[in-house]
Amino acid sequence: MAQIKVFYEPETELLTIFWQSPRPNQIAKELGNDIILFKDGDTNEPIGIEVLSYRPGDDRISGISLELGQQNLVKT
Repeated sequence: MAQIKVFYEPETELLTIFWQSPRPNQIAKELGNDIILFKDGDTNEPIGIEVLSYRPGDDRISGISLELGQQNLVKT
């Protein structure tokens, strides 16, 4: 089962999600709408995203699905 790391800083309204480990050689690309994509600098493989000016309920993320063992939890 894949592991993700989610960091939320309410003071700065910054949401960061990594589905792979951050890398010293990672590069960032702005996708628009205050969303930044992180990629491995060598393979160009996506490893995470960052959402600027994020607040809970933000419509840029319409739903988050979290799987824990055999149970599925969905938050919209």
